[in-house]
Amino acid sequence: MEESNSRMQKESKNLWQSVEAALQEIGQTFVAFAKAPKALWGVNIPYVIEGLVYFGILTILGKFCSENVGLSDLHAGWVYSAVTGGITFFMLVLGGVSDKIGVRQSLALALSVMMVGRFMVSLSGTLPLGEGIGSPMFFLMSAGLLLMVAAYGLYQPAAYAGVKRYTNPKTAAMGYAVVYALMNLGAFFSGFISPATRHSFTDVFPPNGLTAVFWVYTFLTLCAVILTLVILRKKTDQDAVTRLKAELNENDTSKNNQKSNQQNSEPQKKIDNRPLLFLGLGILLSAIILISQLTNNHSTYRYSLVALVVLVIAAIWEFLRKRPDYPLRDMRFLFFIFILIPVQTLFAHVWLTVPYYLDRAFAGTIVGKYFEFFSNLNPILIFVLAPLIAALTSRTRVYRMMIIGTFVMATPTFLLAFGPNTILFLCYVLFMTIGEAMWQPRFLQWIAEIAPEGKTGAYMGIGQLPWFLTKVLTGLYSGYFVENYIPLPESGLPFKTGEMWFIYGVIAMISPVALLLAKKWMMSGMKEKSS
Repeated sequence: MEESNSRMQKESKNLWQSVEAALQEIGQTFVAFAKAPKALWGVNIPYVIEGLVYFGILTILGKFCSENVGLSDLHAGWVYSAVTGGITFFMLVLGGVSDKIGVRQSLALALSVMMVGRFMVSLSGTLPLGEGIGSPMFFLMSAGLLLMVAAYGLYQPAAYAGVKRYTNPKTAAMGYAVVYALMNLGAFFSGFISPATRHSFTDVFPPNGLTAVFWVYTFLTLCAVILTLVILRKKTDQDAVTRLKAELNENDTSKNNQKSNQQNSEPQKKIDNRPLLFLGLGILLSAIILISQLTNNHSTYRYSLVALVVLVIAAIWEFLRKRPDYPLRDMRFLFFIFILIPVQTLFAHVWLTVPYYLDRAFAGTIVGKYFEFFSNLNPILIFVLAPLIAALTSRTRVYRMMIIGTFVMATPTFLLAFGPNTILFLCYVLFMTIGEAMWQPRFLQWIAEIAPEGKTGAYMGIGQLPWFLTKVLTGLYSGYFVENYIPLPESGLPFKTGEMWFIYGVIAMISPVALLLAKKWMMSGMKEKSS
């Protein structure tokens, strides 16, 4: 009995020590931010604003497309797919631009183009340009969103390149933690700015004041451009680089450079990519034809869909057969990253479904009136809970934490199956966020552990592919569910939100169940790599 009490006291002490260590880590994050080179402030401060604007736009974009532009909920979901998926695509295309033109120029250019894009979106809601998918309003909004998406594809890699440039190996982890935390903090602030602006300008910008919110976000983007140019000057950049060079160990630097030179000097086998290029053009053409047929309700869309699927499979085969060491040929890695897609759909539903759900199912309540605030509770909870949970679960094995974390994230979705209820929704957000904080940080850690020696970077890059597919695929069907399960009140159709969330819960549960069933196979792979 005494031994049991002693063990319980010891565990309690360890728990308290873990919480105390996590709180200290949060404090150290702010201290590190305050002491960081001034150039890093030129990255972080605009990043707070951009987090506010980006997530603020995602929260209201669907409502704007449905009520202002006059799109169906299904087509509004497709706009979401194009925006969120397009950002990931442009990150792959433009990710290396900052290495060529510099961090400062990349950040300023990206924010300037985003400002122009958001100006065009705001203008589309201000001028009388008609409504519908074929209207000038839709095309002006689409052009603005395209500029915003392309610029964001340059901005985010440049911001992380800036963190790398202005931190040393000892402070890099803290630098990345700060920039991620500040993005979530900015997203939370959008929940205050958006409803306050919307309610104040409903009469000026009918029917709902959302155009005024876009104008505010355009102005905030302009402020981010100015702050970037003022804080991140050439002298500031050079001072930060000089300071960091002085902090680095010259011997370690020279060794790393020597290794890098040796790796770069190794001859690489040239690969003929012409067949892949032709297949890519075929995929693009098939996708354009398919979207056109779906938009105009042509019954021949099935043939285009089959052609698109065949071309995608052929492109994947052509790509992999010439790259025997490519990460996607590792079956354990392939299973791991793609089996997370079902639970990752809950991330996408934060902006694809939740704003509609709160705005329509909670109409007439404080939750419906301030749906932007309640839609953005997740970021502030992540800001607080992520370091605490990381400290409390630091000794838990990675794969075990992936199973538990995805289960904790998926399970509370079934709370919403009981129908619209404020308490149940808040519980859903809380427990979903706890689950996210449990497994999401471990995702990249697992990829690093499963990757063969010398291929960690390649595995990390491919690890983002399922997130791209999640955003695109979820957007394609979310509009259908919104239209049929949370219809507009004036349609007179009944709400079926409980059924919708039950289906989403079943989809999300596929991930933890599959991870659990595959545990023996996955862990045997880890043992082979360890030996």
